[in-house]
Amino acid sequence: MLKLRVLELLEKSGKTKYWLYMQLGMSYQNFSRMVNNQTKSIRYENIEALCQIFNCTPNDLFEITEE
Repeated sequence: MLKLRVLELLEKSGKTKYWLYMQLGMSYQNFSRMVNNQTKSIRYENIEALCQIFNCTPNDLFEITEE
């Protein structure tokens, strides 16, 4: 299973979920699903925005788990 590591990256950067929500400008429902790994898809534009916000690559955003 592919898992988005946004909460870990937020913790490392000392930022809050609310701060990230404001940066992304998406609906709160979609944002909440995304950060809690409850979505089946993520738009490329959101992946790109997350990479720019956290100054990372897509490899840093995702991890593969055995779940």
